[in-house]
Amino acid sequence: MTPEGLPDPLRVALVAVAVLERLAIPYAAAGSLASSVHGEPRSTDDIDIVADLRPAHIAPLTAALQPDWYVSEDAMRDAIARGTSFNAVHLGTGVKVDFFVVGSDGFDARRVATAQAVQIGADPGGGGGGRGGTLRVDTAEHTVLRKLEWFRRGGETSERQWRDVVGVLRAQGRRIDREELTAWAGRLGVSDLLQRVLDEAGLIG
Repeated sequence: MTPEGLPDPLRVALVAVAVLERLAIPYAAAGSLASSVHGEPRSTDDIDIVADLRPAHIAPLTAALQPDWYVSEDAMRDAIARGTSFNAVHLGTGVKVDFFVVGSDGFDARRVATAQAVQIGADPGGGGGGRGGTLRVDTAEHTVLRKLEWFRRGGETSERQWRDVVGVLRAQGRRIDREELTAWAGRLGVSDLLQRVLDEAGLIG
């Protein structure tokens, strides 16, 4: 089952994170969902989740997702061993969730540790008929940094990724943590892109 009254991707995201929370697996919802929360809303067909998954989680997570999801236990095991990613498809909606394993990535570990609780849809306890819920979402700063990384990896050609970053920065304005941005941009090799996008968003000077 999925929460009613929300677009399919958000409904499925709430179902997926409910499973992670039940199994006490730390996570952060990321990607376009996070940039929509912090910046300019836009539709997305897939959901990205960064999760601190360990070998001991393989069997219980597989069991918790089936039979409502298609997920390969072998792909999950390989992703956890290598610190990469695997996906699960919600059979009732066709929405795909990409799970990115934290592994030894210090930036991903920080993303999971600092994720912010965000209310999606109506509060289940507030008389809204249970048509929403809470999930932990990547911070605005970490959303910007990861999207700048993806922009660079894609040859700096994705207008959508760049627009997402500009949208987050303009929406957050002076609330953005410049120290966090600068420190991690240097480690991730995107300092030059950060300066460009801060300038475009009107946050230089």
